[in-house]
Amino acid sequence: MLSDLSCPFETLDGLDSDDIQATAYEIFFTSCRSSPGFGGRNAIQFYSSDGDNDSKTSRFKRAVGLKMLKRSVSSRRNNSNNNNNNCVGISGRRPRRPLTSAEIMREQMKVSEASDNRLRKTLMRTLVGQMGRRAETIILPLELIRHLKPSDFDDSNEYHMWQKRQLKVLEAGLIVHPINPLDRTNNLAMCLKDIIYSSHEKPIDIGKASETMRTLCNCAVSLAWRSADGSPADVCHWADGFPFNVNLYASLLCSVFDLKEQTCVLDEVDELLELMKKTWTTLGFNKPMHDLCFAWVVFQQYVMTGQVESDLLSASLTMLTEVANESKKVDKDHVYVKMLSSVLTSMTMWCEKGLMDYHGCFTVEAMEHILPLVFSATRILEEDVPGYAIDRGDASAGNKVDQYTRSSLRNAFSKMVENGIHVISRKMSFQQVCETLVRLAQETEELAVKEKKSFSMVLKKWHPISAGVAAATLHSCYGALLKEFLTCNSDITNEMLTVLQRADKLEKVLVNIVVEDSVECEDGGKAVVREMVLYDVDSIIVKFLGQSVSGRLKRIKVVLHRAKETETWNPKSKTEPYSQSAVELMKQAREVVVSFFDIPIAIAENLVREFTDGIEEILRDYAAFVGSCGSKQNYIPTLPPLTRCSRDSRLIKLWKKATPCTVASLAPYHLGLGLGLGVGLEEDGNNTRPSTSRGTQRLYIRLNTLHYIISQLTLLDKCFSHSFKNLPSHKNQRHAHFEYTRSAILGIAQHVSEVAAYRLIFLDSNSVMYGSLYEGNVVNARISPALRVLKQNLTLLCAIVTERAQALAVKEVMRASFEAFLMVLIAGGSARCFTRADHEMIEEDMKHLKRVFGEGVMAGDVVEKEAETVEGVVNLMGKTTEQLVDDFTKLTCETSGVAMGQTLPMPPTTGKWSSSDPNTILRVLCHRKDRVANSFLKTTFHLAKRA
Repeated sequence: MLSDLSCPFETLDGLDSDDIQATAYEIFFTSCRSSPGFGGRNAIQFYSSDGDNDSKTSRFKRAVGLKMLKRSVSSRRNNSNNNNNNCVGISGRRPRRPLTSAEIMREQMKVSEASDNRLRKTLMRTLVGQMGRRAETIILPLELIRHLKPSDFDDSNEYHMWQKRQLKVLEAGLIVHPINPLDRTNNLAMCLKDIIYSSHEKPIDIGKASETMRTLCNCAVSLAWRSADGSPADVCHWADGFPFNVNLYASLLCSVFDLKEQTCVLDEVDELLELMKKTWTTLGFNKPMHDLCFAWVVFQQYVMTGQVESDLLSASLTMLTEVANESKKVDKDHVYVKMLSSVLTSMTMWCEKGLMDYHGCFTVEAMEHILPLVFSATRILEEDVPGYAIDRGDASAGNKVDQYTRSSLRNAFSKMVENGIHVISRKMSFQQVCETLVRLAQETEELAVKEKKSFSMVLKKWHPISAGVAAATLHSCYGALLKEFLTCNSDITNEMLTVLQRADKLEKVLVNIVVEDSVECEDGGKAVVREMVLYDVDSIIVKFLGQSVSGRLKRIKVVLHRAKETETWNPKSKTEPYSQSAVELMKQAREVVVSFFDIPIAIAENLVREFTDGIEEILRDYAAFVGSCGSKQNYIPTLPPLTRCSRDSRLIKLWKKATPCTVASLAPYHLGLGLGLGVGLEEDGNNTRPSTSRGTQRLYIRLNTLHYIISQLTLLDKCFSHSFKNLPSHKNQRHAHFEYTRSAILGIAQHVSEVAAYRLIFLDSNSVMYGSLYEGNVVNARISPALRVLKQNLTLLCAIVTERAQALAVKEVMRASFEAFLMVLIAGGSARCFTRADHEMIEEDMKHLKRVFGEGVMAGDVVEKEAETVEGVVNLMGKTTEQLVDDFTKLTCETSGVAMGQTLPMPPTTGKWSSSDPNTILRVLCHRKDRVANSFLKTTFHLAKRA
């Protein structure tokens, strides 16, 4: 902040602060030369603390509220001397005399004793016989140059530097900053500048015969005694031009501050200021200019000393009150107005810059003086400086305090965010960011409470709801960070919930501050409350819970889509005989469910339902994908056309007699009768191998996968049931989830089992079952080989299929086997013909087939029920052909409504085979090899003979 305080006065080229200070002292001493202590007879002395002088108080310090020092300059010097001389009383040496005002000024302005002696010497030479000559008629730098010789200095370099300073002072006062306007082409000025320029290399000759010196004197005198209107002047003008004069006078005023304790003003300030008045005529000063300049010097000292002494600020404010009164005078000089504008503008700019960040720049005590000072200075500028208030908008105190509050709180919040603990960067983990936001909310709350108890107590004098404005600003600042945080995250976690709950607590505190601070406000603080965009944490949580549901479901869907693209239905191991995609899917489902309900907050029932429905939909989709394995119809052979069996020719009869049944024990494939489309039966001696193909085994893995999902649904159901217990409205209720999904998956499992069974029987075992059973004749193509293969296939099935799925899988194999057996009997094609005599063998084969599934595999009643249809057809094969024709005729007339004796219609093929179905009886007749059946079918339906 020190570097931010700009000097209101233009700097002087070629003259630094030491040069200005030395010149100011020379003017001061010259102006006070007739005063006591400066060469007069009676010097003013300041006594030590042992005297009565300490009881005196400074009128100036009392007026502006400054404290008196414990010791004066003189007493401090005496004490310092006494400390250096031990046993002063014993030695009998008298203490040094008190300092005079001239000596105090010399010490304060850091003028060496040699310089002071040279000045005194010059004045004695100059004013011989002219002690009454006024200081304002003396061109002091010129007189010093004339009377001081190089021999008066320690060395030539010192003299050269001193002379250059005096010439620069003349240039500044007569040419650069003259009180009366000067034409740039003025010959005297140009000549003077040439002389000054020539002095840079070496000192000018000041001898009596020196032409340069005479020219210098002529030019200086002529320029100094000019008047504005050309009339004779009674004073010379070499140090009264602005801002040259102000820089000199400000340097004098700075001497009133103690050199050791720079925040303190000397107790001798009254006498020193009184002496400084004597310089006014030389510097062109007056009381208003003095008061304004002094107000600036005190303010500048407050800033330069680190803003630790608020009394200086208070003194500057007090002096501004006098400045305000003096600025109301009508006859203000234009130089004074210019000076007024520059000084007050510099002060207000510095103060306002600090007020925009008063938390980092000022204490509460300082604010009590800074604010009145700013408003006082601003009021003077607006009222007494022409054109200042133009285009400044609404600059009322209330609006300014509002701006200060908002700006400073934003800066304070930014510093909290930017410090080492709270810095939020992309390198931080999510947990670190959450912890940072929680700590930041705590510190924001503390800052708001502290603001209300400290700064707002001062600010409310100009802005009644400053604490409310501060709270609203902090609310906005934290809200911006919270919004950015929420924008970067879409899933709600425990850490995020902690952040939101802490933000909600912070918001309640801030809103409460606004409400409390607005009690006495006209609108009750509604304007500030309306300005606050509430966090609405409850809605955010609901929104993020919804997004969390969607995000979690999306993660499960990713696994689903990957499974659809890559699943090969190969199990990982025998201990895990199901697809790995199902394991990943259910693992992901469990994880998202557990993480969702780990969030420590009451979740609305509709969200739980949405989550449940979403998971169920995904699982049903996966189950449908598992079940997308075709249909059993893909494996059931097409029904052959209805034909009638032809009687054997005489040649065939003779061949059969010549070739007795010696091949009854041979397997069908030895006869070359197999029509299998799948893997044929391989037999090595007595070792029969299963015919189950790889494709069928993969169907078993699908079936295991479906039952694995069903088993995992129980775990998911427990998670959801637990969550419902935590809902207030469902604590005592029992909820069953995934029931619809479980039943849907069971249906798909039924379908997969069915497809696997029909593939096993009609494709993999086709060579020993439908493709060869009873082909040619019954006696030579019995079911025994098929049963051996079937048993091996069932053994393999039970080895692959999990225990919970075996019952359904075996049952479907039983159904497929029964249907294959039935298809052989009623849709066996031209290779199969039966006689009534075959009934006993077929019935026996059926019993053997039933026994395969009834031997501890399936319940007996289940086997009997599933076998009813096949056994009904087998029973039809035991009837006489005449009885079959009679039963067919009756049933066809009943179902079609045709009267007995009329032409019988062809019964439709419904696929629902039974002993009471006309189409089933008709197919039995088509496979009956005798004359009566042949004749009936030929006359009634004109069926063709088999090829």
